[in-house]
Amino acid sequence: MALAFFGLSIYLLFTLDLHHSSASPVYAASQGAEITYGSTIKLMHERTGFRLHSHDVPYGTGSGQQSVTSFPSVDDSNSYWIVRPLLSSSSKQGGSIKSGTIIRLQHMRTRKWLHSHLHASPISGNLEITLFSEP
Repeated sequence: MALAFFGLSIYLLFTLDLHHSSASPVYAASQGAEITYGSTIKLMHERTGFRLHSHDVPYGTGSGQQSVTSFPSVDDSNSYWIVRPLLSSSSKQGGSIKSGTIIRLQHMRTRKWLHSHLHASPISGNLEITLFSEP
């Protein structure tokens, strides 16, 4: 899917020290940090250093949902995501997440949910990555 752009080459960045060059999940774990349901993270594309980013601007074509892009700034407040369990899960906030678990990501500022589908992005021509509100 379109999220494969971030696929295996993402780092989970915490607000612990955004300028630390070793702010990878392995480094975070070695420092005692644990990602749990309710954790606030940033996702960074390893090769470009851009963060997964969104603000309340919809695509003008395609789905018309809130657009998701990447952004180079470390300090941007529109790049924070909250880790949430699947709706069918009995997991609670603060609960640990096992490797391989499917999670949901909620945009911190707009409280909308990360989503991809088969509409072409007018920016890249790839599949859109968007945010949507739950009914």
